[in-house]
Amino acid sequence: MQFFKYIFTPNNEKYEGVRPINIYFLRVLYALMVLGVATDAWTTVFTHQGPWDHHRAMNTAVWAAYPTLGFFGLINPLRWLPLVIFMIFYKTLWLLIAAYPLWRAGELAGSPAEEMASVYIGAPFIALVVPWVYFFKKFVVWKKAANN
Repeated sequence: MQFFKYIFTPNNEKYEGVRPINIYFLRVLYALMVLGVATDAWTTVFTHQGPWDHHRAMNTAVWAAYPTLGFFGLINPLRWLPLVIFMIFYKTLWLLIAAYPLWRAGELAGSPAEEMASVYIGAPFIALVVPWVYFFKKFVVWKKAANN
């Protein structure tokens, strides 16, 4: 029972007022980024032969860069929180502009976008583990400097 109280109680000393459960989930997310996305992306980078199509190269570069930076999120999950927000945003945006129209037209099932949509559909749910109050305090609303 003490463990559950600990993980759901905001920790001011260690995690700047964020609940430890959020920190644990963020670390799992960063680990999945590094182990899943970065591994696939870097394999593509190192095994690609011939000239790159510039759009595919850009996509691969982004997919290699952001989860590789996720490694730093394992060490300091709150400092790298904008990386998680970026991931949630682009995946949710893709669902809205690419997958949703296909789904609505009855063309998502069996399309090349179906597999990506099945992975990306989790992005809005990842937003549930983001410590939003902390995010807005640290990254959106800046305090005015005190006049001395």
